[in-house]
Amino acid sequence: MTDLSDTTERAAIDREFLKPSKRRPHYLERISIFKALQEVRHQVKSGIILDVGCGRANIISFLQKKYKFRNKPVGIDVIKNDNTKSRMQKYSIEPGGCGPMVLDALIAIKNEQDGTLKFRRSCREGICGSCAMNINGTNNLACLTPLTGNDTIYPLPHMEVIQDLVVNMKVFYKQYAQIEPWLKTDVKNTGNTENLQSIKNREKLDGMYECILCACCSTSCPSYWWNSEEYLGPAVLMQAYRWIEDSRDTATIERLEFVDDALKLYKCKSIFNCSNT
Repeated sequence: MTDLSDTTERAAIDREFLKPSKRRPHYLERISIFKALQEVRHQVKSGIILDVGCGRANIISFLQKKYKFRNKPVGIDVIKNDNTKSRMQKYSIEPGGCGPMVLDALIAIKNEQDGTLKFRRSCREGICGSCAMNINGTNNLACLTPLTGNDTIYPLPHMEVIQDLVVNMKVFYKQYAQIEPWLKTDVKNTGNTENLQSIKNREKLDGMYECILCACCSTSCPSYWWNSEEYLGPAVLMQAYRWIEDSRDTATIERLEFVDDALKLYKCKSIFNCSNT
């Protein structure tokens, strides 16, 4: 056994893993090599000891546990909308035919099986929020949801469907614009100074500024389903509070008065579906 805590031994892992080999399972060829090696290096830094002589086997085993790979076909049911009619379309992907996430499977289906399949995607890193959809009954991002081997995919619930997994987000973005999500301040800035904020006040924004506006929480809320034109919904209300809580913003009273409404705010019934997405 060899301690892989130094750079030389980590380089040995890189060479062993990237070395061409007919024995290497096909599914590994579709994985982001960089991401996989970063995960392995993290394990090495944590003190895990591997044998360089069988480094590939160890890495494969690690990735199988991490990404839940299956040596069997992946089955996916996706709703399709053709000529205003909806139907469930079954797809099957052979082992190694795609990466570990639902978005990888959808991309493989579109590229290799059904070019008419419509869905949104962009960053593939859980940052843009484009690939939000209902996966196995829960709203989630396709790029962050691992395949289970038998997945059912719908568009975000109770939204106007444009086609397949693409929904109309106009109402959601209109409501977001209504809260005026930008800094309002009476402090005159000459352009030479920053708008400073204490560390304590900055910490109050944690858990709110990270929102990527994917609409998973809002579209899981029954109150939003029933009153989507009037009720702002969890995502927009949280964004409104993010600016109310910002110590640099001087329009706090104005913002509070805007949301202090029986429909905009108080249609929340504390169902908490939003917290499960």
